[in-house]
Amino acid sequence: MRGAAGLYSIITLKLGKSLLLFGITLGIYSLMGEDLRSEFERFLHWVRLDPEHQFFADLGARLQVMTPSNVGWIASGTLIYGLLLLVESVGLMFRVFWAAWLAIGETAFFIPIEVYDLMRDFSSAVFIILVVNVAIVWYLVKNRNRLFHHISHGREKPSA
Repeated sequence: MRGAAGLYSIITLKLGKSLLLFGITLGIYSLMGEDLRSEFERFLHWVRLDPEHQFFADLGARLQVMTPSNVGWIASGTLIYGLLLLVESVGLMFRVFWAAWLAIGETAFFIPIEVYDLMRDFSSAVFIILVVNVAIVWYLVKNRNRLFHHISHGREKPSA
């Protein structure tokens, strides 16, 4: 369908996030029972970041007190969010009306959190994410009737 480049971009973004979250989930599950702090420091060295930097030192200290149960909860939450994005992406691909509302609600959910985060401590990365999320919500709300099928759930009359 013509004029749906924005929708295809949204589908690609959400599908990519879903696949990334599945990869992160597998990574988290593979680290259960490991010394998270030493694994984190090894990763930082691999990507050539300074583990002594205050941000990374604080994160490493938090990882030190993580229990396997906490890691399991984080992995499960990441998996569930990845599944939500996958369902959302497939619904958007098939252009079903409920997927538009699911994408609008899921994306809009994060906007107040991002605004709060920006007010607390400005970050250009969070600002870009906020702009993208606002654009997604605006685009889907504005174009939902043009882009998505309305499914009628009326019952068929029984044949005589």
